[in-house]
Amino acid sequence: MSKHVIDAYAWIEYLDGTNAGRKVTAILENNYDIYTCAVTLAEVVSKVARKGKDAKIAYDVLLSNSQIVSVDDELSLQAGLLHCEMRKTAKDFGLADAYVLATARRLKSKILTGDAHFKPLKEAIMI
Repeated sequence: MSKHVIDAYAWIEYLDGTNAGRKVTAILENNYDIYTCAVTLAEVVSKVARKGKDAKIAYDVLLSNSQIVSVDDELSLQAGLLHCEMRKTAKDFGLADAYVLATARRLKSKILTGDAHFKPLKEAIMI
């Protein structure tokens, strides 16, 4: 079974019902193992709330459609090291993105995203 970590970009597209979001829908409907990093959950809730939409609905959607991966000391170590490495070539690579990448590598999974920072990575599936 294929595993996918969905990042904040992809979840927002899904919640907004965009064309890119429909690609997320297709992945969700294929019975893949779907994961979301807890940091991504916070990112999505913040983004939805800032748009004046119901953050609780977004929270519930992510919880019902994916398994939330908790942040622990080992994941934080890996995310910090990946953040340092990625910033050598992508100066605006975010710490939250590093957590997504660390999560995907821990799970040996793909990353479903539209974020250009992930485009050069073998784990990325661009929507």
